[in-house]
Amino acid sequence: MFESLREMDRRQWSATLAAFAGWALDAFDFFLMVFMFQAIARDFHASVPAVTAASAVTLAARPFGAFFFGQLADRYGRRPVLIAVILLYSAFEVASAFAPSLAVLLVLRALFGFSMGGEWGVGASLAMETIPAKARGLVSGFLQEGYAVGYLLAALVYYVLFDRIGWRGMFMVGVAPAAISAFIFLGVKESPSFEAARHTRPANQHRHVWALGAIALIVAVAPSTLSIFTGVSVTTLIYAICVPVGLAGLWAFRSHWRIALYLAVMMMGFNLFSHGTQDLYPTFLKARGFGTGQVGLATAIGNVGAIFGGVIMGAWSERLGRRWAIIAAAAASLVLIPLWAFSHTLVLLAAGAFVMQAAVQGAWGVVPAHLNELAPSDARGAFPGYVYQMGNLLASGLIVGQATLAKTHGGDYGFALAIVAGAVAVLLILIVGFGPERRGVDLAVEQG
Repeated sequence: MFESLREMDRRQWSATLAAFAGWALDAFDFFLMVFMFQAIARDFHASVPAVTAASAVTLAARPFGAFFFGQLADRYGRRPVLIAVILLYSAFEVASAFAPSLAVLLVLRALFGFSMGGEWGVGASLAMETIPAKARGLVSGFLQEGYAVGYLLAALVYYVLFDRIGWRGMFMVGVAPAAISAFIFLGVKESPSFEAARHTRPANQHRHVWALGAIALIVAVAPSTLSIFTGVSVTTLIYAICVPVGLAGLWAFRSHWRIALYLAVMMMGFNLFSHGTQDLYPTFLKARGFGTGQVGLATAIGNVGAIFGGVIMGAWSERLGRRWAIIAAAAASLVLIPLWAFSHTLVLLAAGAFVMQAAVQGAWGVVPAHLNELAPSDARGAFPGYVYQMGNLLASGLIVGQATLAKTHGGDYGFALAIVAGAVAVLLILIVGFGPERRGVDLAVEQG
């Protein structure tokens, strides 16, 4: 299973570790927020569903950042754009600590999401275009579990620091991702596929890209900004403004619109699967009466399971195939729901979190390889990130709806988690089961 890693050289390992670290710290910054919904709600005299809108606008803004930064990566290179993205989302994470109101916090989280949106697609492309084809499945699982590592780090920081520094201090801790930029500068070379195609790219479209980026930024922050003046809910504005504009972005990939639309729907299913089982999990534990240390510990255990499942299923996808590995992991999650959502002791809940997240991230571990293999060779910097984050946009209203569902059932977050997890697992199996696969295609040859 691990033989292919021995053939990777220093350049390939550097690209892989840089992409992993960037994604881990990206996820770290995002998941700090999910531990703080109740604390922020108390300080701003708001309901928990109202505060969860902060995560909704983050997810909704991500495809616009993915589109813009992906276009930059296809013109200027993966490496410099990845550095810029990490510095930007770190800055907006720290700025969130100084939000004077919930309305301002929503705008800052939209800006954070726009910046964050560029990391996954650019980082995954840098890694997948650099490594050997037969290592792609295993590296895919390793790379994707940077997400679980980020969540694990957020849980540990919450465990250790939250009672001492509060939610504003937690956002200040989010400056840590800036440190990774030094590592990227020193240890990573540009993607060989980008370098090979550098001279074939048009040199007169830079203004066009920056103009589109300005429009994308305006759309990304529109829901959180307009909600302040109109009183219309953020979720309504996301689906009225961001979703239609986001789908219009398919025009940039019009030669490949069918596969782009399919993958956006597939990634909607994946994001419903992950965010539907993760974002409200700390709130679920708090509603069960557990304290800061217990919530942080159980969440951390769940993410250890996520790392295990993602790496193993990513590697096994080289034998099972990408689709069958995803289907197997999603099917396993269905039988784990009772243990995960309806247990009563911390030990059983933590065990349920471990195996449930092993299944959820087991499915996700296949995604970086699967998306890059299905992406058109002439847009691999922008395309994977766009469809990934478009899936996030389509799924962004889930957390508000899920919190509202729990509220209408007497604060029963276990019920809300179970309903979403079961329905989404079935949906994901159907979407992936009828989809395409190009396991093992040579990305470097295609690009050159």
